[in-house]
Amino acid sequence: MTIVTGIIVILAAIVGVVLTFLTLPGIWIAVGVALVCQIITPGLFNWWTLGAALVVAILAEVAEFLASAVGSGASGGTRYGAIGSIVGSLVGLLLGSFLIPIPFLGSILGAIIGAGAGALIAEMGIAKRSFAESFQSGRGAATGRAVSIVVKGGFAIVAALVLAFGVVTPW
Repeated sequence: MTIVTGIIVILAAIVGVVLTFLTLPGIWIAVGVALVCQIITPGLFNWWTLGAALVVAILAEVAEFLASAVGSGASGGTRYGAIGSIVGSLVGLLLGSFLIPIPFLGSILGAIIGAGAGALIAEMGIAKRSFAESFQSGRGAATGRAVSIVVKGGFAIVAALVLAFGVVTPW
């Protein structure tokens, strides 16, 4: 049973990395699967391993929020632009999967382009800002989204490595 649950944790960690790059809660899925496997198979790994993965997941959320906020705020965006960026990112994620037929890359590019387009549309349409100001906000939102995807993906890789090494090595 230990080998099976260990393999499940490692697979969940790998899937978690992929999902995180697709802007889905992959780190949390990996940590949740690891917790369930630890409960099912006590001693699968040290509880410190799960704690470390949890800390990495929390840091990833903080880093993602800060990267997006810095991107939007540094470009002079309003809260309408920030909301438009979030909505645009989700729409872009879905549309990018179909309109850019490159596995995974289409979704990522769609989310980045969608964040910029959503901020631009919200700034011009709701905040009634000029095209130049709206474009600057959209560019900042897209840049912030791109940075947040890369940063959170890096944290997901660290969490996956912590969980995988925790399963295969007795700490």
